[in-house]
Amino acid sequence: MRHTRTALCAVGAAALFAFSPAGARAAAGVTQGDAAAPRPFRASPAQQAFLDQLQRDTFKFFWEASPAGTGLTPDRAPGSDVSSVAAVGFALTSYLVGVERGYVSRADAAARTLVTLETLWRAPQGPEAEGTSGHHGLYYHFLDARRAVRANRSELSTIDTALLMAGVLSSQAYFDREDATERAIRRLADRLYRRVDWAWATSPRHAPLLSMGWSPEAGFIDVDWSGYNEGMLLYVLALGSPTHPVDPRAWEAWASSYQWDGSRGPAHVAFGPLFGHQYSHVWIDFRGIQDRVMRARGSDYFQNSVRATYANRAYCIANPGGWKGYGELGWGLTASDGPLDSARPPPGAERFRAYWARGADAATDDGTIAPTAAGGSVAFAPEVAIPTLVSFKERFGDRLYGAYGFKDAFNLSYPGAPQGWFDDAYLGIDQGPILLMVENYRTGFVWQLLRKSPVLASGLERAGFSGGWLGAPERQASLSLR
Repeated sequence: MRHTRTALCAVGAAALFAFSPAGARAAAGVTQGDAAAPRPFRASPAQQAFLDQLQRDTFKFFWEASPAGTGLTPDRAPGSDVSSVAAVGFALTSYLVGVERGYVSRADAAARTLVTLETLWRAPQGPEAEGTSGHHGLYYHFLDARRAVRANRSELSTIDTALLMAGVLSSQAYFDREDATERAIRRLADRLYRRVDWAWATSPRHAPLLSMGWSPEAGFIDVDWSGYNEGMLLYVLALGSPTHPVDPRAWEAWASSYQWDGSRGPAHVAFGPLFGHQYSHVWIDFRGIQDRVMRARGSDYFQNSVRATYANRAYCIANPGGWKGYGELGWGLTASDGPLDSARPPPGAERFRAYWARGADAATDDGTIAPTAAGGSVAFAPEVAIPTLVSFKERFGDRLYGAYGFKDAFNLSYPGAPQGWFDDAYLGIDQGPILLMVENYRTGFVWQLLRKSPVLASGLERAGFSGGWLGAPERQASLSLR
């Protein structure tokens, strides 16, 4: 089993970004001097049709690959019986988009959601190394998709539990009717979230930061959630807990560890692989809300991700490594599959990797592009992300695009593959950002839905966020329902 990005989250935090000041101004959507803010982008009818098909096909990964008996979405397809609990979180949210888009009925989506939540609730928890799904309400990174117990001696993962709970909370917010199924969904979602003991997962050596995980064999992992990455979602959900919240100082400790890059454009919090700039934004609408750090910088985390997207693209245009296929319509570096383990490595393959967190820097870049990097950035920079995705499909056809949308990655420079290496797998944690961030770009559906979550709003406020939608009347009304 390849390692997924929980184990790679710290890679690329000090990545070098090369991008022009003019491009960065446009990316940031701000004015500097006499520079005018860019006009809002509107997808053409042909691009809208492409997005329609992309969302429909990507949705089928979650609906068709997830076992109907447990709902535990596979880490990858085809051919895997191992579930990633993070992929389950993306799946639970994807079902809601499926209803809104007319891919499945509300009743069918509710039934699948209820099966999934029942599986998670009933799966045994405890400190034992075998035969359990988790401990203290947290879940192991990988579960046997049929038996709902720990797989591959994986770690009890704080971030994967957070991604799972984001999907659980999405289900709770969406299924608001009074029939038996939807009431059961809300009840189980509440129990699952309240059971998570985030405070227990505080780093033994670096409190109040959270540890990346724990295992029965070795105890807590001696790496904490710091720097900048997808851990932002983890801290918001851990701060918002009504039962087991983390120390209120955790967000300040987290934010104080940021690394900033402003050498060649507007400063932004640096993290090389794009997934770290995308995951939290799938569920949280960071537009116009600010914590202390962003307030002082006159920015917000949404604009930060816009800048990071353009930086990633500009690095690929500059292409210091001389990789084939890089350019204005050939970019997107993030954690993904890679070519090294697709077959016996040919001569000259020493520079390449298998699954790896690739970023905009020579140390991690091996010529592998992942469509999820552009797909997960559609909400940030549609004017460059959508044409790139369209170009990928037109140029590479069924080598890169299949029944479930885009396959995970490709590399045109890999030796021994004259036409380039193309992955044959779809990864749940990469399909999810494509489907959901395209939906956020088109309708804002997931963002609007999670604005109704009192625990998410509470977590943001405890982290020091204010402004924008957090002070809106509808948000205050949602808190009164708590």
